[in-house]
Amino acid sequence: MSRDRARGRPARPARIAAPPPPLDLTISALGAEADGLAQSPDGTRFFVPLTLPGETVHARPVSPRAGGWGAVAETIVTPSPDRVSPPCQHFGACGGCTLQHWRDTPYLAWKTGLLETALRRAGYDTPPLRPPIASGARERRRMDLAVHRTAQGVILGLHRLRAAEVVDLATCHVLIPSLVALLAPLRTLLAGLSGLRRQGSVVANLVEGGADLLLRTDAALTAADRQALAGFARAHGVPRITWAEGTGTPEPAVLLRPATITLSGIAVDLPPGGFLQATARGEAAIVAAVLDGLPERLPQRARIAELYAGSGTLTFALAQRAGVAAWEGDAAAAAALRTAARRAGLEGRIAVTPRDLARQPLQPNELSGFAAVVLDPPHDGAAAQIPAIAGSGVSRIVYVSCNPAALGRDAAQLRAAGWALRSVQPIDQFVWSARLEAVAVFERSRGAGR
Repeated sequence: MSRDRARGRPARPARIAAPPPPLDLTISALGAEADGLAQSPDGTRFFVPLTLPGETVHARPVSPRAGGWGAVAETIVTPSPDRVSPPCQHFGACGGCTLQHWRDTPYLAWKTGLLETALRRAGYDTPPLRPPIASGARERRRMDLAVHRTAQGVILGLHRLRAAEVVDLATCHVLIPSLVALLAPLRTLLAGLSGLRRQGSVVANLVEGGADLLLRTDAALTAADRQALAGFARAHGVPRITWAEGTGTPEPAVLLRPATITLSGIAVDLPPGGFLQATARGEAAIVAAVLDGLPERLPQRARIAELYAGSGTLTFALAQRAGVAAWEGDAAAAAALRTAARRAGLEGRIAVTPRDLARQPLQPNELSGFAAVVLDPPHDGAAAQIPAIAGSGVSRIVYVSCNPAALGRDAAQLRAAGWALRSVQPIDQFVWSARLEAVAVFERSRGAGR
């Protein structure tokens, strides 16, 4: 305890060192968050966003980071031959994209390399990676935007890279054009809402009837606000607007028709702000890779355990191969899945159980008798659940991941328990970002104990 603390006075804050002066750096590689990595002659590490391997840059250090300094490239002294002109006017300010300036081939190779490195660290020396499947520009069907009211008007957009400031978006080269077309009218709508005092958010999922909106504001909606929302929905083909104050439970504000998405031929009423794979092409690639990863021959009465099932992205495809026992922690998603299964006459084929697998993971005995386990956990992976899966009696695991680092951590436990890595399908549906989807198939090694 410091002397100031002992006397009841708060300790003086630690003095933050002044940034070093600007300097020339050579970018050696990109880190996992797509920042250029460099080192000065004295060994100081620098992290420089929006640069590429091999480039020489004149950089200005701005803030301490990971034992070194985050820096801004003020001048690209020697550009990479793989540098291209970013297509979007907001690139460099908006934090949604970090790699629009890189040619496609090295960009995809770098992403795949992150996945390969994570699996090598997990103990799989030669990961059996398939060629990546990539979505393109203007394919993303979900947007999650911040809203700030200022003296100059409403700002609607994404946060600046590693900053709280919101960049006002006029366009976006990632989103499907029909979502981009909503940006300007949404901004006008929000500017007129009394229920938006300082800040809020908008989530839009492109479903079959249009853009399904989840709006959060920092004050209650007035009757005039609700009338404005209804008029907006009718004018722009929006099937539903759901609203919540702050982090409260969403409630219907406008419902013109169900917000329906078709998953493997089955209509599902998506919960407000519900999870969708980022692109339709990415979803199709994931489903195909998961089905390909199942055991080649499934007995007539075979059952598959599906963990983190969501609203059924994989469930209905799996049910075409075997009976499915699905577990999902989000109550609204589990209810949507159960309702869709019942409506399609699949109650005897699909059993849905609401369960938070982080707090109450399935135990090995609960996985007894299943032909395979399929899991699609959140970004942080399935740390609580993996030990039981690794020690279960199943012979095949199909793991859908959106985070190579989390997949590598969980794969290390499977490797230690004797699981072999059969195949890995990289899927890039988060274009121009550092995120990468993958479907990894594990099978029990011969002679491994159960």
